[in-house]
Amino acid sequence: MDRSWRVPWVWRALLRLSRVLVTPICRLHVTGQVPAHLRHGPLILAANHISPIDPVIVAAACHHAGVAPRFMATAGLFDAPVLGRVMRAAGHLRVDRYTDRVAEALPNAAAALRAGSVVLVYPEGRIGLDPWMWPERGKTGTARMAALSGAPVLAVAQWGSHEVMPYTAPKHLVRSVLSAMARRPHVRVHFGAPVDLTGLTGSPGARAMRATDRIIQAITDTLVPLRPGEPHRPRRVDATRTVDLSRTRPHPDAGGTVDGSPRRV
Repeated sequence: MDRSWRVPWVWRALLRLSRVLVTPICRLHVTGQVPAHLRHGPLILAANHISPIDPVIVAAACHHAGVAPRFMATAGLFDAPVLGRVMRAAGHLRVDRYTDRVAEALPNAAAALRAGSVVLVYPEGRIGLDPWMWPERGKTGTARMAALSGAPVLAVAQWGSHEVMPYTAPKHLVRSVLSAMARRPHVRVHFGAPVDLTGLTGSPGARAMRATDRIIQAITDTLVPLRPGEPHRPRRVDATRTVDLSRTRPHPDAGGTVDGSPRRV
């Protein structure tokens, strides 16, 4: 295995800073662990996405767990004058969505993994819009990245970041931060087990779809213990969040929606 990737000092410093930043706005609880033999890659961390503050929360949790992942992030962050320079210096991976260059993201990520990186990705491809806030059907990019690189996939679940920062952030950012500082909600991040992606059959596309289903299901299973008593609507509802049922999956209780109607699959 090529071990040419070395975590840049700027990213190590920012990981430490992330733990300082989250302390005033939430009470972060990190459970589970990344196996020692996987902490320095190659490894794909696959996480659910529920709030704009998630990357900062997950960065702090990763620092706690002793892992320094490279984030796959939208191109707009790399194009910002100052932030873009930081993103590039930290070694994060650009995704040019909705352009001809989007196809470059997958081989670039696979190459980063083969160089010994840990890569963090949100398989849903967006902040989830399921009204119950369970993981949506995922995009196949994470599964194809694993197939190209041979890297294992580890499920990561988080809960509570939606109480720190609403969906519409950075709109009313100062108000959101002050509210979070006053309440300091509990935020939980759990590092689950590697996802079993063996025994998949069919065409490459079919295998990617089946692997994606397994990855999203593993994230969902990892999330269940983090939200006891909240199997349906969260206790704190983010009124700014858009609702989209088009990618809703069966929820863990498998019994239909709150009102008894069938869930869309």
